[in-house]
Amino acid sequence: MKANGQVALVTGGSRGIGRAIAVALGEAGAYVVINYRGNQEAAEATLAELHGRGGQGELCRFDVAVEAEVDAAVKKIVDGQGKVDILVNNAGVTSDTLLIRTKAQDWDQVIGTNLKGTVLCTKAVCRAMIRQRYGRIVNLSSVVGQTGNAGQSIYAATKAGILGFTKSVARELAARGITVNAVAPGFIETEMTATLSPQLQEEFLRSIPLGRFGTSEEVAQLVVFLTGPGAAYITGQVMNVNGGLYM
Repeated sequence: MKANGQVALVTGGSRGIGRAIAVALGEAGAYVVINYRGNQEAAEATLAELHGRGGQGELCRFDVAVEAEVDAAVKKIVDGQGKVDILVNNAGVTSDTLLIRTKAQDWDQVIGTNLKGTVLCTKAVCRAMIRQRYGRIVNLSSVVGQTGNAGQSIYAATKAGILGFTKSVARELAARGITVNAVAPGFIETEMTATLSPQLQEEFLRSIPLGRFGTSEEVAQLVVFLTGPGAAYITGQVMNVNGGLYM
C-alpha cells in the first residue's frame, strides 16, 4: 500500500500498537499526526522512529474524551495539511477489576477514552472527509469485546460498543466514499503482556491455536491494508488478529 500524499491521524500513537501503526503508515508514505495525552517522552520517541524510517509527521497533544480539544486538534490538522484522509482510533485504557469493585470514576475514564473518544474523533474528521468525499477510518476494538472476560466488564463493553458503532457509521458514510472498519486484536506482545507471570503467559498461550502472542507490527500491517486502495470495497467489517483465539 502506498499512502503518498495522504494525511493520517493516529490516536494513542505514542506506544504499543499505536506506535507500530503510526510508524507503518509513515513507511507507507502517509504524513502521520501522532496523538498523545500525557507521555510526551514516549510520543517524541515514536516521532523520532517515524523520522528515522523515512516517514514524515508531527505530534498533536489532546484528550480524545474532550470534544473541544478534539475539534480544535482536527481543525489545526486540516488548516495545516489541507485534509485528513485516514483516522485510526487507537487510544484506549483499561481498569481491570470485578464489576462489584468498579468505581464510577474508573468506568467514566474507560468509557470516555475508549468509546466516547472513538465517537468524538470520528465525528470531527468525518466532516472533512465528507467534503472531500474520501476517507478511511479504522477503529481498534479487542477480542474481549467479542468474547467478554471476567474482570474486564467495562473494557469489554467499550470494545463491543466500538463494533456496533463501526457498523452503523460504515452505513452512514459509505455513499460519501468513506470506509469504516474495526480491527480486533487478541493477545499482543506489549508492555502489558511483558509483565505477566510465566505461568499466566503459558495459560494464555494454551488458548491460542497458533501458540504464540501476536506482535504490534502484525496489527499495524492490517491497519495499513485497510487504509489502502486494496481495501476500497471493504467497509463495516471486523478484522480479527488473534491467532485463532476467537473464530
